[in-house]
Amino acid sequence: MIKYRQSRVRCIGVSVSAIGVSFGSRDIPHEELMTLARLADQLGYTSLWVGESWGRDAFTTLSMIACHTSRIQLGTGIVPVYSRTPALIAQSIASLDTISNGRTLLGLGTSGKRVIEGWHGQSFEAPLERTREYVTIIRMALAGQRVDHKGQFFNLEKFRMACAPVQERIPIYLAALGPKNLALTGEVADGWLPTWVDVGRLPQVKGEVERHAIEAGRSPGDITIAPQVLTLAARSWEERAEARRLLSAHLAFYIGGMGRYYYDLFQRQGYVEESRAVKEAWERRERDRAASLVTDEMLDNVTISGGPAECREKLAGYRAAGADMPIITFPSGASGEAMTLTIEALAPGKS
Repeated sequence: MIKYRQSRVRCIGVSVSAIGVSFGSRDIPHEELMTLARLADQLGYTSLWVGESWGRDAFTTLSMIACHTSRIQLGTGIVPVYSRTPALIAQSIASLDTISNGRTLLGLGTSGKRVIEGWHGQSFEAPLERTREYVTIIRMALAGQRVDHKGQFFNLEKFRMACAPVQERIPIYLAALGPKNLALTGEVADGWLPTWVDVGRLPQVKGEVERHAIEAGRSPGDITIAPQVLTLAARSWEERAEARRLLSAHLAFYIGGMGRYYYDLFQRQGYVEESRAVKEAWERRERDRAASLVTDEMLDNVTISGGPAECREKLAGYRAAGADMPIITFPSGASGEAMTLTIEALAPGKS
């Protein structure tokens, strides 16, 4: 059994107005990122997440943000399990927890075959089994135990991590959407980080996570539901049109250009013909046409845009559908002004 140290700080709970904000790793200057991070911290956002693909790495970026914020929780949203050993992930999140004085959240996922094989040069095999083993080893290491583990991917022995995190138990969130990954989330995770889930399907998919939690002898309430939602607020009709253009282009890139993961997601969510048309246009290098084939229904059910009050109403819809901590994220190409407006419009107390 894993034993945890006595916590040296009180872990921040998830309130009824909890909200997160997430930033990508590729297309935002770090000066602008720091300005937005400080704004979210000042406005009382619950959490800030940094993704990782083929731009900045999440841990270095979050360490920079930790040194310029004071309250907001800091999450890796996400780091792929194929890019580091579980021991290194444990060391990295423990180090970040120390730098931030106990404000970290560890978001893990598999990413997709294109990134893992094309960028990291690793074989994208057994993602479910690998994730489970990573969670097991990371929890042992963070608990301060001697790590003796014989598994499918790692055989570790006679080591104990010398760098203790501040938190007694760093929450581990899993980015999961497929049926088997939803089951794993219910079994072992502290939080669930779905990406671009249709708000109408959220209760059903959340129910799957909860069912597997109960089957594993856990309380569903122990799992924080934190969907990432592409969001962009606007003031004028011109800005509204630009927001929907950026959201459509962003979805088209992932549906058409990032292998099967996101394409399959939209297929499962019922957008069978729509996502097929997007992918076919993308593969013909008809980028603008692919974006134009993202339907209004897809945008309305998977993203949030419009005026500030309209965005707050749509965000409330995610809460009503079962989100404990919705996380707003931004489409590629969003301006600093648009992101600032969005963060201000959806700040706690307004949403």
